[in-house]
Amino acid sequence: MTDRPARGRFREFFQCDIDSMGSTSPVVEVELLSAISDVLTKLGFDDFVVRLNHRQVLTALLRSFGIPAAQHADALVALDKLDKVGPDGVAREFLERGIEPQATRACRSFFGGGATGAAVSSDWLPRVLQQIPEDGSTAELRQLVELCQEAGGGGRVRVDPSLARGLSYYTGAIMEIAVPDLAGSLGGGGRYDHLIGMFLGRDVPACGFSLGRERIIVVMTERGMFPASVVEDAVDVVVTMWNDRSRSDALALARELRQGGLRVDLYPDSDKLGRQFKHASARRVRFAVIVGDDERAQSSVSIKDLRSGEQQTVPRSDVARHLQARRS
Repeated sequence: MTDRPARGRFREFFQCDIDSMGSTSPVVEVELLSAISDVLTKLGFDDFVVRLNHRQVLTALLRSFGIPAAQHADALVALDKLDKVGPDGVAREFLERGIEPQATRACRSFFGGGATGAAVSSDWLPRVLQQIPEDGSTAELRQLVELCQEAGGGGRVRVDPSLARGLSYYTGAIMEIAVPDLAGSLGGGGRYDHLIGMFLGRDVPACGFSLGRERIIVVMTERGMFPASVVEDAVDVVVTMWNDRSRSDALALARELRQGGLRVDLYPDSDKLGRQFKHASARRVRFAVIVGDDERAQSSVSIKDLRSGEQQTVPRSDVARHLQARRS
């Protein structure tokens, strides 16, 4: 079977999350959402939505549709695709999974009149409260929305009763970050009060949120959100390799320049200088330094500005300071 990850997913990924343990207070969820929102805002996202649901509210909704508990797992798998396939697609999968037509129609009727995903509307909470009796879980969801509003982040929070999240260990609030041009989320998480107890032997209340680092990079790249300084100046200087005899000097110089606060790319082979300059220019690196036979004999370094073509020789002891001044 061929592994073909979807857009924004990779075979290898970096874990990037924030978790809080030891408290059942909904303030924890609000703080997590506030931190995640701050991160995305500082990265330049201004159109993200926080999709919010509660696992027990979702379970109560499924019961209200007439779906037996034994089929809840199947229903959640299908319902989690609502923003991708729409109510009709979910209804078809319900029937394929053996869920009764009457229950399927009830679910189709409930979810057929509102947006989900990044376009989720703000009117879902009243509809949820009309559909199921108010209990502890609905009170928690309502309180969480109110706390988000009090904390100043309520404008991005949308109750989305279709949000399921596939992991069964969630016990309370569940949340995801959605943007309009990504089928999926930039991150997600929720409360998992019993998971730690599976390993520790006693329950420890916990709530966490993970950011999709790779997905964020994909969206930022496609939108051109990275600052020019990141895109164009990821490396300050390329240290060239004059010949095999200069290898030790090139390695030492690269280390010295890095210690001096410069971002350095050391060309690993003793190719023609023209090829090394071409490599540097392709990476939008402005400066290349040369330690040839003459420079080694004079304890100096030649610095070439690849944008202007200007080249000058400076004492080896001054090269880091000189490049720092030219870079600013």
